[in-house]
Amino acid sequence: MATAVRISDRLAREARLVSNVDDRSVTGQIEHWARIGKCAEENPDLTYKMIKKILTGIGELDEGATSEYRFG
Repeated sequence: MATAVRISDRLAREARLVSNVDDRSVTGQIEHWARIGKCAEENPDLTYKMIKKILTGIGELDEGATSEYRFG
């Protein structure tokens, strides 16, 4: 369910610029930043690079782009 949220014009402009580079919608860009920020606040010991890898892995799981790992 979508919810309307007011954000500053400045944040909207920045999201618009970055969303074009990252090939996301403006809404998608703001959601991406929110996920990263939430993860960073909940896990202050993790680096940005590690957070991106974790979120990428979660995305791969959601898309079913996984394979079983066989030990040995």
